[in-house]
Amino acid sequence: MSAKDLIRCSWPGSDLLYCAYHDEEWGVPERDSRTLWETLMLEGFQAGLAWIVILRKREAFRKAFKNFDPAKVARFTETDIERLLQDPGIVRSRAKIEATINGARIYLAMQAAGEDFSEFAWSFVGGKPIQNTGPVPATTPLAEEISKALKKRGFKFVGPTITYAWMQAVGMVNDHAPDCFRRKAVAIPRKGLGTAIHELFAPLGGVELQISPRKKSRRKLPVFQEE
Repeated sequence: MSAKDLIRCSWPGSDLLYCAYHDEEWGVPERDSRTLWETLMLEGFQAGLAWIVILRKREAFRKAFKNFDPAKVARFTETDIERLLQDPGIVRSRAKIEATINGARIYLAMQAAGEDFSEFAWSFVGGKPIQNTGPVPATTPLAEEISKALKKRGFKFVGPTITYAWMQAVGMVNDHAPDCFRRKAVAIPRKGLGTAIHELFAPLGGVELQISPRKKSRRKLPVFQEE
């Protein structure tokens, strides 16, 4: 079966960029704190816009915000804000730019207090993705709860609808359609290379393996179109 013949969720349509994102990123459980924060910031830029706008500008956003390194973004000054307001590659909203800079400072403050952003996020779902089997909602009571928790820490542009879109994007909830070819794939927890090889050779008994550490590759961000 070719890629074009695969059964997908309806929202990507025939857009190649959307389909690639849907097939490779959307709904995959993300555990990296920095990536989770980056995704939340990009979802915030989406507020009032279609997600495809952000998706098409994503690389420009990454360049403008120093690959969303919280330590670097937290040091942005008014000069940087003015620079970003002149950058046609991103959404030029002062409020959203300032919210991202402030979001970096909140992220670092949480980190300094010993609160890991990934642990914070995943604690709301008990550490594992919710497998939604009903209609796909715009938001949920849990999204409202997380939204309130984010706002309490000072984050902006994190209303319940944006928060739920973020939850879908980073795999905190699996909202792939029942017949979508990605539903089962994202529902199965990924195993590290070492664990997978160990399980493969375990039946042989006594096989000693040494796996050299490999630099983690940078995955593209999950995204979701929201009206």
